[in-house]
Amino acid sequence: MSATTADTRTPTGFARWRVTAAGPIVALAILVWAIVATDSVGLVVRDPDHVAAQYLVLVGTGVALLVVLDIALRAARRTGSFPPPRAAMAEVRRERWTPWRTAAAGSALFAFYVSYMAYRNLKAIVPLARPGELFDGQLAEFDRAIFAGNDPAALLHTLLGSGLTTHVFSTFYVAFIVFLPLTIGLALVFSTDIRPALFYVTAQSVNWVLGIGSYFLLPSLGPIYFEPGAFADLPGSEVTRLQGVLMQQRVDFLADPSTGTPQSIAAFASLHISMSFTAALAATMLGLGRRLQAALWVWVAITTVGTVYLGWHYFVDDIAGVAMGAAALVLARAFTGIDLRAERERRRARRAVHGPPAWDPGAQPAGASARSN
Repeated sequence: MSATTADTRTPTGFARWRVTAAGPIVALAILVWAIVATDSVGLVVRDPDHVAAQYLVLVGTGVALLVVLDIALRAARRTGSFPPPRAAMAEVRRERWTPWRTAAAGSALFAFYVSYMAYRNLKAIVPLARPGELFDGQLAEFDRAIFAGNDPAALLHTLLGSGLTTHVFSTFYVAFIVFLPLTIGLALVFSTDIRPALFYVTAQSVNWVLGIGSYFLLPSLGPIYFEPGAFADLPGSEVTRLQGVLMQQRVDFLADPSTGTPQSIAAFASLHISMSFTAALAATMLGLGRRLQAALWVWVAITTVGTVYLGWHYFVDDIAGVAMGAAALVLARAFTGIDLRAERERRRARRAVHGPPAWDPGAQPAGASARSN
């Protein structure tokens, strides 16, 4: 058996079922939780502004276009011509996008957004389930204890200034809405072996669950809402606008939970950090390209500083986010049954044989036989 065949073999039996079903099972669990929890406060699970549905359609369309690109690039590498012949593209499609891979990728994406919809409903009812309970004071005190009595946001404002710095952090923070589906789409489409991608998407779905648990554990608003004066000197930005919109949505929702847009303010723990950390650590654990790993860790670092600088989170929220992101990977490993060490070694073996890829961590040079799933 060649190294290529061994690296891209299709799992069978229980192994195939386990890695494919992990994400949908997580989605089912959080959906049941949402149904029970919303019913307990007299509400129902809903997607009133169709955000989850719109994301699913938009990201699903994007993934479909990436699949076409994946097929075209692989066919071009095989034939040495671009655009590649239609027959070559059809051959690559049959070999690579088998019914199992297509179904596994589609179900993982669908499950992720079902989890997101359930997450939104659960996050919305935190102030209804724990009315009047906020831990912002304790979280702020913990931050000051870490920084020798100083407010970490104030330290960052003094050290980094405002103006352009504010807009840079604002851009990175808002870009998270693109970062997350982009990493999921690229993983599902361009992974030579889809199993590590399914592991990654499952881990991100688990983050939704862990995030909700942390919101119920320590309900909080975040520094910008608890101590708005500390951020009054920052210039207006897209984040400033977003913070105002979210507060108005919270006010409207609490006034009429049955019709208002689900409120989405919660500080502890930071899902921006947990999901970003999950992406970076997964890339490291799976032995992806060094430049990709470096870029992801830079993203984590900038996002961490930005969440505190802009007042979204206390520093302790980010610490909890790191722990949560690591826990999501541990749980995803248990759910999917994937052997991360073996996956990393297979990737190293491919690089030793084929050299560093031009566009895909598992791609092969032109002319090589690629029976991938």
